[in-house]
Amino acid sequence: MQGNLAAVIERISRAAAAVSRDSAGLTLLAVSKTFGVAEVLAAARAGQRCFGENYVQEAVEKMAQAAARWPGPPLQWHMIGPIQSNKTRAIAEHLDWVHSVDRLKIAQRLSEQRPDHLPPLQVLLQVNVSGEASKSGAAPEELPALALAVAALPRLRLRGLMAIPAPTDDVLLQRAAFARLRTCLEQLRLQLPDLSLDTLSMGMSADLESAIAEGSTLVRVGTAIFGARSRAAATPAP
Repeated sequence: MQGNLAAVIERISRAAAAVSRDSAGLTLLAVSKTFGVAEVLAAARAGQRCFGENYVQEAVEKMAQAAARWPGPPLQWHMIGPIQSNKTRAIAEHLDWVHSVDRLKIAQRLSEQRPDHLPPLQVLLQVNVSGEASKSGAAPEELPALALAVAALPRLRLRGLMAIPAPTDDVLLQRAAFARLRTCLEQLRLQLPDLSLDTLSMGMSADLESAIAEGSTLVRVGTAIFGARSRAAATPAP
């Protein structure tokens, strides 16, 4: 685990240096979905603090197990998967970040259900930059109205945008998709300067270099850290 994590951090550092960026401005999110608490704790012992989950029930259970066994500072947990309306309460009550808000109804429920004693839930709007009918995410032209409405909700803080472009090995196509998301954020900043948007969540194990070249501030990496996924691996360690 420590070797994998160090290799990913080195990839991030090299990718940032290649485009004259400071890697200190990049956040690594370890995507721990389907992996158990043992793997999370191994990554935490190696210095990782931010973890991403797709499945709400799995995330909440894993968070509780990790909190009971981790003696260090609190870990930060991000929801990165599609959100169903009946899952918003658990997310609002337990998670620190949500990357996958793509409609106002979900944001409203998260805002209403966020407990007062917790800090505001950090929120990203998911954008469908590839135009795939089967892909979650708001259309780019919907963003100004959606961002303005979400930013006005209490108990939430809108931080920026997220995308999961169609997978491809073509670096030019990778960069073109990420550039579209960067352009969306730049346009939002011009249209809504009071929102202080600072986060672009884009890039995964196979394409993080392209994402960083196009301005990503947060990369979501699972396989390169934890290895190949298996649902069996999600079983909590004894």
